[in-house]
Amino acid sequence: MIFLSPPHMSGKELEYIEDVFKSNYIAPVGEYLDKFENKIKEYCNISNALGVINATSALHLALRVLGIGKDDIVLSSTFTFIGSVAPILYVGAKPVFIDSDKSWNLSSKLLEEALKKLPKKPKALIVTHLYGQMADIEQIVKICKEHNIYLIEDAAESLGATYNKKQSGTFGDFGVYSFNGNKILTTSGGGMLVSKNKEWIEKARFLATQAKEDALYYQHQEFGYNYRLSNVLAAIGIAQMEVLDERIAKTREIFRWYKEQLQDIQEIEFMPELPDSFGNRWLTTVTLKKSDPFKLVQKLQENGIEARPLWKPMHLQPLFENEQSFLNGVSEDLFNRGLCLPTPTNSSFNELEKVIKVIKKYVS
Repeated sequence: MIFLSPPHMSGKELEYIEDVFKSNYIAPVGEYLDKFENKIKEYCNISNALGVINATSALHLALRVLGIGKDDIVLSSTFTFIGSVAPILYVGAKPVFIDSDKSWNLSSKLLEEALKKLPKKPKALIVTHLYGQMADIEQIVKICKEHNIYLIEDAAESLGATYNKKQSGTFGDFGVYSFNGNKILTTSGGGMLVSKNKEWIEKARFLATQAKEDALYYQHQEFGYNYRLSNVLAAIGIAQMEVLDERIAKTREIFRWYKEQLQDIQEIEFMPELPDSFGNRWLTTVTLKKSDPFKLVQKLQENGIEARPLWKPMHLQPLFENEQSFLNGVSEDLFNRGLCLPTPTNSSFNELEKVIKVIKKYVS
């Protein structure tokens, strides 16, 4: 089986896990969790970081810390994964969806249109850097500052991606990363919340540990969550950080290889990369001009190859059928024409030749 984006261990994960077991700090908090948070801070050039159980919990904490609650409006990319949006519902707020631009990410033009037309001022924007590619983040930052709106970057898929050499997740008030099993850096499950604001991260840390007050006994003035990343998983993260740049180099190499192998097929177009940006190419994603991508996904799966359609936009989900959206048709068109190709960093190009053969046979 050729998987879409399987875990790829460096070899040192077991060594670091053994250290954790020797210390007996296998529960949340411990030396390796501190080290992992520090590694992320150093790599991303951000001053504060908090390791949590996944990126969705990180987004939830960000919204709580920013005081967003019942009936507040939170803008969001519509072309994204449900985990980007569900935390808006957790805090009782109302999502408003913004469609995509040529980068496939949130359109700054539609964002400005939404801010002019909405009768109530939004409190925050959650912008997704899709499939490891940067959104038009500098323009989005500018708009949010002009309208005094909090900006949260869903960089779950884009660790290592940059815009003008600045890391994704470090432009807004908060950024979140995912270390799920299929991400470019995996701890099997986990996430990280980052911010330049130390007080906000410390508040998030407090909420992530059940909001326990500083007392000898368990005392609570507000409710929190059991959201801290475990020391064991953080040890895996340390080993993964040591090879992160190698993994990004490989995913970008796989993207270039696909593009070279499929360059003669006019039917196929690849996800673009904005000028001045550098994507981690977590997944190689394409659109088809005429052929049915869903049928191609089925053909690939029949041949032992994992593939996936592009995200179904949130405004098309039954869950959000009554929510407001600002649309231009881009994300819906991408969903109807696109798919994700396997981008396994632990596979050879000889193995991936099988993918090319199935695509060429189907498209022809």
